[in-house]
Amino acid sequence: MTYEMIQSERRGDVLVVTLNRPERLNAAPPQAFEEIAHAIANLGGARAVLFGGAGRAFCSGADVGGGALGSDDPGNSTFKALTESYNPTMAAIADLAVPVVSAVRGPAAGIGCSLALAADFCVASETAYFLQAFVNIGLVPDGGASWMLPRLIGRARASEMMLLGEKVPAAKALDWGMIHKVVADDALDAEAFALAERLAAGPTVAMGLIRQQLRTAYESDYASAMLQEAENQRAARGTADSMEGGIAFLQKRKAVFRGA
Repeated sequence: MTYEMIQSERRGDVLVVTLNRPERLNAAPPQAFEEIAHAIANLGGARAVLFGGAGRAFCSGADVGGGALGSDDPGNSTFKALTESYNPTMAAIADLAVPVVSAVRGPAAGIGCSLALAADFCVASETAYFLQAFVNIGLVPDGGASWMLPRLIGRARASEMMLLGEKVPAAKALDWGMIHKVVADDALDAEAFALAERLAAGPTVAMGLIRQQLRTAYESDYASAMLQEAENQRAARGTADSMEGGIAFLQKRKAVFRGA
């Protein structure tokens, strides 16, 4: 598939997916998310995914200003875009069997905020900020933000973001526990890729199971969460990486994981 709004490339064991509309601060119409979904559905053996944005922004939102969601019936066209493009892509990211990193500089606004925070690790530059601006134009958060943000930062801070519609700078996002790390702007790409590369070198079958556990445990009772852990542990124990990890431990050397 030829992409018009993203770039997708394998760099070693990492699939790097870059929103590529710098002239619009990487505003992402439905097509952009459809292209993301296609890219991550075709990992081709990649063992980690890195999301980024070209130029000085990660993603400024869904490109409403560019007319991407305009129609004679804006409510229904927006509903269709969410249920047929944005939401399935966000669900596909959540279901990935490999770890995910996002590299954020400049704005991560609206659906871009949701995309950035869907990663297991969000690395932000000092210029980055996170914004739920929907209330400023009479709309409501989407892309899973109302599920995600209270779990990341608590209801009070999520309410602050969503009801006041103010920017959350990278340093504040780090203090709130929303993101993993803040780095200098010129160090962002290297730092984020190094983290993705480190994850890709790990036992990625187990990591995929960990991702699943973390997500579903939010909705489970204690006993159900422990049962899922036991089931996933059974699956993990059957992997070659688990055997290699045990042997490496006994031999007092660093394990070499293959993602199998």
